[in-house]
Amino acid sequence: MTEAIPLFDILSLLLAAVVVVPLLRRFGIPSVLGYLAAGVILSRHTPGPVVDVEATRPLAEFGVVFLLFSIGLELPLSRLRTMRRLILGLGLLQVAATAVIIGGMASLLGQSGASALVIGTTLAFSSTATALAILVERNEVVSHSGRIAVSVLIFQDLAVVPLLVLLPLLAGNALDIPAALGLAGIKAGVAIIGIYLVGRFLLRPAYAYIAASRSPEVFTAANLLVVLAVAGLTAEAGMSMALGAFLAGLLLADSPYRHQVEADIEPFRGLLLGLFFMTVGMSIDLPLVFTRWPLVLGLTLGGMMVKALVILGLCRAFGLGVGNGLRVGFLLAQGGEFAFVVFGRATELRLLDLPLGQALLASVALSMVLTPALAALGRRLSASRGAQRGGEPIPEDAQHLSGHVIILGFGRVGRAIARLLVEHDIPFIALDLDSERVGKAREGGLPVYYGDGSQDRVLRSVGIVRAQAAVITVNTGRMAERAIASIRQVAPGLAVVARARDRIQEKVLDGIGATAVVPETVEASLQMAGLVLRSAGVTDDKVEHSLRAYRSNRYGEGRG
Repeated sequence: MTEAIPLFDILSLLLAAVVVVPLLRRFGIPSVLGYLAAGVILSRHTPGPVVDVEATRPLAEFGVVFLLFSIGLELPLSRLRTMRRLILGLGLLQVAATAVIIGGMASLLGQSGASALVIGTTLAFSSTATALAILVERNEVVSHSGRIAVSVLIFQDLAVVPLLVLLPLLAGNALDIPAALGLAGIKAGVAIIGIYLVGRFLLRPAYAYIAASRSPEVFTAANLLVVLAVAGLTAEAGMSMALGAFLAGLLLADSPYRHQVEADIEPFRGLLLGLFFMTVGMSIDLPLVFTRWPLVLGLTLGGMMVKALVILGLCRAFGLGVGNGLRVGFLLAQGGEFAFVVFGRATELRLLDLPLGQALLASVALSMVLTPALAALGRRLSASRGAQRGGEPIPEDAQHLSGHVIILGFGRVGRAIARLLVEHDIPFIALDLDSERVGKAREGGLPVYYGDGSQDRVLRSVGIVRAQAAVITVNTGRMAERAIASIRQVAPGLAVVARARDRIQEKVLDGIGATAVVPETVEASLQMAGLVLRSAGVTDDKVEHSLRAYRSNRYGEGRG
C-alpha cells in the first residue's frame, strides 16, 4: 500500500497540470499562475485529492536548478563581466536597503533584533524561479531590464549563503559569528574556483569526446551529470544548488555545444519547474490566510511595496531609467523561494514563533501568486511613460530624418541589411534592445539606438511616419508581432518586411499586416538549390531566372 501512495501523488500532479494549466492559458493566464492554481487544488485545504507536499518538495527544487542552468547558458562570461557593476552594486544595495527598512519596521513592531534581521533579510530576496520563468516566457532574459533583474537575482542567491550560516548562530550564544561567516566565504570561494578550473580544463574536452560518440542519450546523460554534480558541489560548500547550476551554465555558455545542451535540458526544466510552482501552491495555508488575512495581506503588500520602491529608486540612482525601475521593481517585488527554507528553519530554531512564521510563509506564497499580474502592470506603466528603458536618447537630427529605412533588430540579419543600404546610399535608423550590440555599433559610427520598436512613442521618435520602409529582423515571434501591430497603428501605409522562422510564423505575421514576410527556411532552401543547380552545370542566368520566378510566385506579385 505504501508503494501506491507515490504513484497516486505523481498521477495527481500530472493530471492537475494537464487539466488546469492549458485551461487557464486559454484565458491568457500565464503558466506560472496555472501551476500555482493546480497546486492549491491539490493541497490539504481544498476538497479532492491531496498530495504530500513534503514528499514532492525535494524533487520540485530541481526545477529551480535546471532553470538557473538554462539562464547561465544564455549569459556567457564575457557578458557577465559587463554586469558586475549591477551585481555588486545594484544587487548589494537592493538587499541591504530592503533588509534595513523591513527589519527596522519589524523591530518597531516588537520583534527582537535577531528576528528582525531574519525577517528583513529574507524578505529582501525575490523568487528566482518566478521572475526568471516570466522573463523566459516573454523572451526578455537578455533584454536590458531582464539583465538588470538577473543581476539582482544573482546577488540575492549569493547572499543566501551567509544568511543560512547565520541562523544557528543567531539562535545560540557561544559561537563566533565573524569566524563562521569567514569560513563559509572561504568554502564558497574554493568551490567557485574549483568549478571554474574543472570547466575550463576538463569539461570541454569531455564534451568533445562525448559528442564524437554520436550518442544522443549519452549526451543528455552528460548534461544531467554536469548540472547535478556542480549543483551538489555548491550545496556541500554551503551555497544553494541553484547557484551551482547557474555556474555550470556559465561554463558551457561560450562552448559550441550550448544550443544542443539547452535543447536537451528544456523538457526537464519545464516539467520540474512546473512541479516547483505546484508545491508552492500546495504550501499555501488557506485557513491561516482567511483567519489572519489582515496580517498576511499587510505583510504581502507592505513587503512588495518596499521592495518595488527600493528597486525603482536604485535604478534611477544608477542611471538605468524609470522604465527599467518600474519593470524590474514590479517583477522582483515578491518574496523568494528560499523564504520557505529560511523561515522554516528559523521557526525550528525558535527565532520566529510558529504563528508569525506561518503568516510569513503565506505572505511569500501570496506574493508569488500576484507576481504575473504585477509584472504585467510594470510593463504597462513603463510603456505609458514612453520610457526607452535606459537607452540613449535619439538625437534631434535623427528624429527629423525622412525617406529612410527603420531596422528593428541589429543582429546578424540587421547588420547585413544595413551594409547593403549603406552601399546604395539609403539612410537608415536601427533599434535594438541589446545595449552591448548598440554600443559596438555606435562606436563604428552607425545610427543604431537602444529602444523597443514595439512601442508607438519610440517608433514616432525615429520618424516612422516619414520612413519609406521598415524591416523587422528580430528573432522572437512575439516581439515581431507587437512591432507590426504598432507600426500599422502609427503608419498604416508603410511597407513592412518581416523575418520569420518558418511557414507558421510567416502566416501569423502576414495576417497581422506585414507587407512581405521572408521565411528563413525558404531562403536557405533557395540558396542551396542554386548551388546544386550550378554544380549540375546550369548557367548562372538560368539559375537566377528560376530563383526569381520562385520568389515571385512564393511571395506574391509586387513582393519579390
